[in-house]
Amino acid sequence: MQESAIKTRLSAMMFFQFFIQGSWYVTMGTYLGRTLEFTGVQIGLAYSTAAIAAIISPVIVGMIADRFFSPNRVLAFLNIVGALLLFALTKIESFSLFFPVLLLYSICFMPTMSLTNSISFANLRDTAKEFSKIRLFGSFGWIGSGLLISALKIEPFSTPFLIGAGISMLAGLYALTLPYNAPVKGEGKAGIRQLLGFDAFKLTKDRSFLVLLVFSALICIPLAFYDSFTNLFITDVGIENAAAAMSLGQVAEVIFLFTFPFLFLKLRYKGSLVAAIVAWVVMYGLFALGARTGQNGFIYSVLPLHGFCFTFFFVAGQLFVDEKAPASLRNSAQGLISFATYGVGKYLGTLVAGNVVDHHSVQGSYNWVSIWTVPFVMALVFLVGFLFLFRENLKEKSINALPNEA
Repeated sequence: MQESAIKTRLSAMMFFQFFIQGSWYVTMGTYLGRTLEFTGVQIGLAYSTAAIAAIISPVIVGMIADRFFSPNRVLAFLNIVGALLLFALTKIESFSLFFPVLLLYSICFMPTMSLTNSISFANLRDTAKEFSKIRLFGSFGWIGSGLLISALKIEPFSTPFLIGAGISMLAGLYALTLPYNAPVKGEGKAGIRQLLGFDAFKLTKDRSFLVLLVFSALICIPLAFYDSFTNLFITDVGIENAAAAMSLGQVAEVIFLFTFPFLFLKLRYKGSLVAAIVAWVVMYGLFALGARTGQNGFIYSVLPLHGFCFTFFFVAGQLFVDEKAPASLRNSAQGLISFATYGVGKYLGTLVAGNVVDHHSVQGSYNWVSIWTVPFVMALVFLVGFLFLFRENLKEKSINALPNEA
């Protein structure tokens, strides 16, 4: 009964955390482009705040949660401060002020993704079987927010930020009720390397971990096209209720998260990761084909693929990290994978995507065929590289056996 209650509480935590981001992240491009009339580069820069924040904060916050405070208390603090910053964004209309406030918010929000993973891993007996079922409630949260935004027809307005602020405050207070996990005491005093979270980088001594880290960052470059411009794309080609349409990806994510433990037994890490990259190649290819032919059926048919990709790439990657990392670096390790994906990869991706869209648009008219061809080719190249370089079963020195360096 106690174990069941913990799973319920962890599920609610995931629901709240993904509802927050889903409430404003998907439609922000439409709000900034249509209502505030920001340029493509400015929209790309706005989305790059999440990437910049993921470079700055997750590893350091993970170290704090590893050595000084229980992760649930760190999560509570970040969500409460984040709620105040989201509310402030509803009052800002100039890019020069919107960007730094959004960046501050992102610095608070991005570590929460790795923290929720770490809190879950620390309180589950069999993470490979149980984590995906907890994580699917995050998809429920994202779907719920998308349906709510579409039902209220507020995509071009600042109201989604206000909704996110309210849920963020609620999530912050709720985090205080989550299980307390005492920080792991390190040997000796924490040096500057540990205080800045750099200790987690010693995990890259394992070749398979390093290859996963590098390709996780690379695949997030084409992924930034989806995050930043899909809502604008499907709105531009005449698909109504764009946020609800995009939630098809989260519906698929729920299905695949539920079936993930069974499929993972067959695919394992490499099979799961390769399947996800293949699906991204197909998705971008059919986006381009749909734009070229004018047949929205191609677009509708592949929107659910994003849920498959997200599940099999990111969940498999997070489980790989949890399996490899020692307890003293668990939060830092999850922060490191966030650094690579949501940080380095997404930042480069938002810059590339913003410039590609600007290059292929004239006075609000977009050449979507050319735009989607770019992430299609990139994902295909990364697929080939990953197939050749990643070796799941290399008999290398385990990360858990690495010496604790000062």
